[in-house]
Amino acid sequence: MLKSTHRFLDSELPETPPDHALFTVIPAPMECTVSYGGGTAKGPDAILKASDQLELWDGHSIPAAAGILTADTVDVSGSPEEAIEHIEAAVAAVQEGIPVVLGGEHTVTLGALRALKKKYGAFGIVQFDAHADLRSSYEGTPYSHACVMRRATEDLHLPLVQLGVRALCLEEVEARRTLGVTAHDAQDIVPCGLKTNLFPDNFPEKIYLTFDVDGLDPSIMPATGTPVPGGLGWYQTLDLLRQIAAFRTIIGFDVTEFAPIPALHAFDFTAARLVYAIMGLISEKCSPDPAQADR
Repeated sequence: MLKSTHRFLDSELPETPPDHALFTVIPAPMECTVSYGGGTAKGPDAILKASDQLELWDGHSIPAAAGILTADTVDVSGSPEEAIEHIEAAVAAVQEGIPVVLGGEHTVTLGALRALKKKYGAFGIVQFDAHADLRSSYEGTPYSHACVMRRATEDLHLPLVQLGVRALCLEEVEARRTLGVTAHDAQDIVPCGLKTNLFPDNFPEKIYLTFDVDGLDPSIMPATGTPVPGGLGWYQTLDLLRQIAAFRTIIGFDVTEFAPIPALHAFDFTAARLVYAIMGLISEKCSPDPAQADR
């Protein structure tokens, strides 16, 4: 572990003891298998610094009131397998509350899923992404960011719902069928909104939320290595997140593939705002105060 240089909402919050934190933010600046634009190693630090510009009141509640702890930065040097193991250990160390992993490339999700699989057993995954990430192997490794959902479904046997995908190969089309993946692609959501049930029958009540920022349209989030046109809008995304939080219990989440663009800090702030918005939806559901549940 490496001492984090910045805490989430450092400018607004005193250091939070672990037993008073609903959220533990885990920076994981992994950049081992990126295959187009780079820069994900700088994502976690940029998000943490941008969080200083957030308002504590998010328009509906104060998510920070539930307690936010920022853990040490995960050592992601070495091979992808070693980085995944270190991330797994960092997530496993969160005994209470919600782990929030800041990537780094999307491969970081596998470490979190392994840790939570051991803790909870069965749960589902909801993935926001421009890509299916269901390849068996990519550029010589099964631990590529393009394979992370294949590892989750095929190796860990976790059910998956995908939202906003708009770039996938024929191998992934077949993998969706054989692995029973539920998909609401961008073409099904963006034009007129989601018209079908988000979750299939018998989808687990507990879910892990993984958010690749390229799920957002490049017009609002170009700061990512593999942008694809036709993505989700900001309020469209928040509406989907509200539905997820309303009908399922989120046991952990990540925001990945953010690659900051120098001097264009609007996108750093967008990523930080996304993290805080998800915290808000979780904390409101956990809060006994009805005044904080008005959404």
